[in-house]
Amino acid sequence: MAGISYRGLTKVFDGGAVAVDGIDLQVEDGELMVLVGPSGSGKTTVLRMTAGLEEPTSGEILIGDRVVNDVPPKERNIAMVFQDYALYPHMSVYSNMAFGLKLHGLDKHLIPGRVESAAKMLGIHELLTRKPAQLSGGQRQRVAMGRAIVREPAVFLMDEPLSNLDAKLRVEMRAYVAMLQQQLGTTTLYVTHDQTEAMTMGTRVAVLRDGRIQQCEAPQLLYEHPANAFVAGFIGSPAMNLFRSRLHAEGDALQIPLDGDRVTLPPPVLSRHRGLRAHAGKEVIVGLRPEDLEDASLVPGAAAAVDVTVSLAEPLGAELIVHFALPVEPAREHGVAAAAGVSEADAAPGEQRFTARLSPRSLAQTGQPLRLAIDTERLHFFDAETGVAI
Repeated sequence: MAGISYRGLTKVFDGGAVAVDGIDLQVEDGELMVLVGPSGSGKTTVLRMTAGLEEPTSGEILIGDRVVNDVPPKERNIAMVFQDYALYPHMSVYSNMAFGLKLHGLDKHLIPGRVESAAKMLGIHELLTRKPAQLSGGQRQRVAMGRAIVREPAVFLMDEPLSNLDAKLRVEMRAYVAMLQQQLGTTTLYVTHDQTEAMTMGTRVAVLRDGRIQQCEAPQLLYEHPANAFVAGFIGSPAMNLFRSRLHAEGDALQIPLDGDRVTLPPPVLSRHRGLRAHAGKEVIVGLRPEDLEDASLVPGAAAAVDVTVSLAEPLGAELIVHFALPVEPAREHGVAAAAGVSEADAAPGEQRFTARLSPRSLAQTGQPLRLAIDTERLHFFDAETGVAI
């Protein structure tokens, strides 16, 4: 096994389109690193260059201590798992799993043991004689993974391997893949556009935008301490509510206006965001996660609250998702709108759509007034000009 290193990795396609822009990243030996980002962020191009399917314009790729820029794909000691399974329809499961081993010249007496061992690990031993057409989507994906595992490579490369599965099976398989990777201990580079998948699977997660890494951290650190407004809007589901506001100084206190009132920032926020005082009197981008809002009737003595009209209530059993609007200036710069999936038509001029994740005990209903408590200690702040966290 081996780690992967990227040093100034850049890819410029014909016509001048920059897909990957000077990436520096170290994937540790045995780590499951997830590359996540919206379409066109460069994550798949990084994976394809690692596999040798695309040639870097500049920079280096190392697998272990070996620079592999000029090494053919078959000699890089990697194995790929694709989103479309890429199984041979005329071959049995056994033959699909064994094919790569035969191609690489493994002693034919060793092949049955490798295949059967992987099949037992994946729970598909009883399927070895079937053809791909006789398998479910989840079974086909396990066969595709088995074909990679039998190779015993230094690195697994996974290109959105669960995207073709239905929602329930995708949840089951992402837990299975994560546990399997821990069991095997093989360095894995996993590409996805699904940030929930990234958060639940990755040892670390690298968030990409326009070919550049915005932040690379353990999943919880990304959630708690986003480096900029783009990461804040991309990580979390539903997405963080982001809006522009002006910081007001009132003695030693700092306040932000919200729906005709002023919310005083508590001491823990000022301690955590020490640069806020330097932004007094200036515009900032304020972030408020949906889960940091709650039905005020369930939070006696809340320090801050806002009255809204529910535009849509979505009961999901374990939680209630509520949508509403507030008369604040939307934050659409720094890739915020793209990260959060916001369009210009999502709100009327001069207002911003918000989402709240409430307890299922809330009685909030579509079209009805609702008072929402705000956990002001959980507010996030970003520089309005640069989008960088304060």
